[in-house]
Amino acid sequence: MRWMKCLLALLWFVAGVPLYAQVKDTSRLSIVFAGDIMGHDEQINGAWDSATLTYNYEPTYRYIKPFIEHADLAVANLEVTLGGPPYKGYPEFSSPDAIAQAAKDAGFDIFIQANNHALDRGKTGFIRTLAVLDSMNIIHTGTFADAESRSVNYPLIVEKNNIRLALLNYTYGTNGLEIPKPFIINRIDTSQISKDLEKARAGNSDFVIVTIHWGLEYERFENQQQKDLAAFLFNHGADAVIGSHPHVVQPVDMYFNADSLLSKVVVFSLGNFVSNQRAQYKDGGIVFGLDLVKSDSNTTMEKISYLPYWVYREDASGRSTFFVLPVGYYEKNSDSLILKDYDRYKIARFSEDTREHLRNVPENRFYNK
Repeated sequence: MRWMKCLLALLWFVAGVPLYAQVKDTSRLSIVFAGDIMGHDEQINGAWDSATLTYNYEPTYRYIKPFIEHADLAVANLEVTLGGPPYKGYPEFSSPDAIAQAAKDAGFDIFIQANNHALDRGKTGFIRTLAVLDSMNIIHTGTFADAESRSVNYPLIVEKNNIRLALLNYTYGTNGLEIPKPFIINRIDTSQISKDLEKARAGNSDFVIVTIHWGLEYERFENQQQKDLAAFLFNHGADAVIGSHPHVVQPVDMYFNADSLLSKVVVFSLGNFVSNQRAQYKDGGIVFGLDLVKSDSNTTMEKISYLPYWVYREDASGRSTFFVLPVGYYEKNSDSLILKDYDRYKIARFSEDTREHLRNVPENRFYNK
């Protein structure tokens, strides 16, 4: 067998690779981001189960749950308070606790909370929301009981699969409501954000993501403020920026380094995750995926993708049931799904609109396999 070893050594030499080259330690992490989890009156009424006298949001996640669970980490924007009864939708949201539990059961790991509805139920609702999420062991960030809590827990650091992730979260405002002391809701303040990004980098983070509530509602394209702020975030250490608030899908911009490798990405708006907004562009959204790879101490984006979904509202017996319906699942199983012709028209229209809008981004084919 000695001749075989010599031949192998010769081949390695000709190829210019050392025979006993050290294999790099490679780790991977998949993260998905969903948009606004909202709780309009129709959603609250539809979730009520008169047989058990409880609220049940399981149908919302039934079809998309396998995709959410497949990711290593799943993040969503919780755009309601858990302020307790009386439950109410727009304009001052307070949803049953079951809305958060169902999201957790579907595979969501982290809620971001810095949004314009964080104070909808005042001091009591603010504190109760934090307490309920803590009681459910749901990781959350963006809102804090006081400065000490923020100092200890922010930026949010999550370590999984040997990759250390820093997650930051900010909002443009709180619908004109003054934030009562000592509560903290992270606002878009470039001076504070630069300090937070510096702290994230100093904490040996492998990858830094800023989630941000910004832009103009119902506008399908980003504005100059969003572009300028994204540039600021990248210049101060962010690797990816994920946006929400417009309630419609906005474009994705990618930046490449000198080696033509993806180095930065900004998703200007994910759109709604679930809501009762039924007009064109507002009745669906995307889950955006980031696949990270870490080789030794270098962490990069291996790939990005988006999964489009449409929110199907089933009306029966005076109530509405909401389903987040992945486009890929619908296209593969359309014959077995009982949808009216108008619903089929709307999901086809949403699919076409979204694919055209994001034609520069790979679509995730999880349900088309």
